[in-house]
Amino acid sequence: MRADHVELSWGPDKKKWIVRIKIGEEVIRRHCSAPRDADEQKLRTAAEQTVREEGYETDPAQISIVR
Repeated sequence: MRADHVELSWGPDKKKWIVRIKIGEEVIRRHCSAPRDADEQKLRTAAEQTVREEGYETDPAQISIVR
């Protein structure tokens, strides 16, 4: 199954990146322990891995990073 959209944003309360995977109306939130100053490629790779672990596929162009 393919994810519609994937977003990464920094969660200041948990001090971790939050990966939001949107599939239709459903949104799955997972934390990622990449460093806050990680470069864009590392964050995209971490997001793709998280999506795969949840059993979904994604297009790297559908991943947005909010800093």
